[in-house]
Amino acid sequence: MKLTAKDKAFLDQLRSLLEEKHLHIELEEKGPKRLILRQNYGDHIEARFGMSRQGVRWRFQRLFNDIYVEAYDYAEQVVM
Repeated sequence: MKLTAKDKAFLDQLRSLLEEKHLHIELEEKGPKRLILRQNYGDHIEARFGMSRQGVRWRFQRLFNDIYVEAYDYAEQVVM
């Protein structure tokens, strides 16, 4: 699956907010491991991303827990 222009813009904003310490990412280890975006509340985050908090959570989930895992599985199949 390819990243879209919206995905790239999202990742750029995410990087700047992580560097500014407005957001952080945690690894959830209960059950299957997955990444969780923390501190994503408030109008500041919605304004920076230009989408609702649910939209931010959905895109993060899609990029880091769906596409990343899919790419890892594909790379593992190619190597074998």
